[in-house]
Amino acid sequence: MTDNLSDTPRKSSGAGHLTFYILGAVIAAVVVALLFPEVAMSFEIGGEIFLRVLFMMVVPLVMASVMSGIIGLGDIRKLGRPGGAAILYYVTTTVLAVLVGLVLVSLIRPGVGTVDQQTLDAITAEQGAVSAEQGEADVGTIMRNLVLMMFTDNLISAAGEAQLLPLIVFSIIFAGMLTTMGARVKAITEMIVQINDALLSFILLLMKVAPLGVFCLVAARFGEAQAEGEFLQVLSQTGWYFSTVILGLATHAFFTLPLILWVFTRRNPFQFMFQMSQALLTAFSTASSTATLPVTMECAVAKGGVSKQSTDFVVPLGATINMDGTALYEATAAIFIAQALGFELGLLELLTVAVTATLAAIGAAGIPEAGLVTMVIVLNAVGLPVEYIGLILSVDWLLDRFRTAVNVFGDSVGSAVVEKSFPESA
Repeated sequence: MTDNLSDTPRKSSGAGHLTFYILGAVIAAVVVALLFPEVAMSFEIGGEIFLRVLFMMVVPLVMASVMSGIIGLGDIRKLGRPGGAAILYYVTTTVLAVLVGLVLVSLIRPGVGTVDQQTLDAITAEQGAVSAEQGEADVGTIMRNLVLMMFTDNLISAAGEAQLLPLIVFSIIFAGMLTTMGARVKAITEMIVQINDALLSFILLLMKVAPLGVFCLVAARFGEAQAEGEFLQVLSQTGWYFSTVILGLATHAFFTLPLILWVFTRRNPFQFMFQMSQALLTAFSTASSTATLPVTMECAVAKGGVSKQSTDFVVPLGATINMDGTALYEATAAIFIAQALGFELGLLELLTVAVTATLAAIGAAGIPEAGLVTMVIVLNAVGLPVEYIGLILSVDWLLDRFRTAVNVFGDSVGSAVVEKSFPESA
């Protein structure tokens, strides 16, 4: 059975040039958006089609890949060590990301003196329905919700709503059961592996048009911002906050994660980052780790040389619960809002922010700007007025793209690190 699960990286034709095509598409889209915003906005339908096709692949790919990965182990009991390693990696990197954000925002203090009262009053009217998304929430409530997120009373409904966590739980249990039934279910197990291979071939086909889809996505969103006068204006207004978040994300992406990768695998982390560049650029373009999932998995195996069984198990789960960039952003944003309002947070409040940002990020959906909803949980936890979340709305759409790229890179690093915990005989 494991003969079908080849761990040999697959090389697609033209793969070496595709990264540069996608990068060129991003640069061209930004230039067009800045110079001709109205024209750029007309590309919205092309970007929407590309995004929908990516989302279309997510649910079948997640279920097939997780099942294929479990089946490839040959014995469900072998999952214990890789599963524990994956969870330990997720928790560790998320906590480290939060700590990086807290340290930087406390040192730089971007919120102090940057917002006057008139602006604060205006922000209150702009924040819209975000604050209504969540009520009061404490750590116990968050933990309860996280546990409930793992299960569903309707698998079809969960698939329709792209609730990946219960689908992953079901896939692990179902595939694990298959590994105990031997030859009786050989046809089913072979079919699952074949479906997974077919889906990955579909992704290779989709990546041939990725540069065009990426161009449309970026041009439309940046063009809209430029047409509304947001693009450069809001960057100047919230420059210190924007720079702090970017610095934090860069620290995590270029120092913390590479160090972990090198320590545990002795890989060249920056070579690995280049190998994952198609996925990272797609993440920046879509602002969705879920939509990027098919590309992440393909890059990890075909270009990063990560074993297929590790990728199939670790990356889908990571795209659901491993949100390093989101956790860092939420911690930084909460402290920024406190500084802007003149609130002094003590050690207990900072610890509360760290814990709730970590848990809220785990519960964040892998969709554009989902972090704004879970941000409300963090603000409530330390008693900050939720209405002032509007302070960060103007640049959130742009920061969302950077933190999604960090989330995706964290998932790919996780697949390489956890790979070492899989049995050699699998």
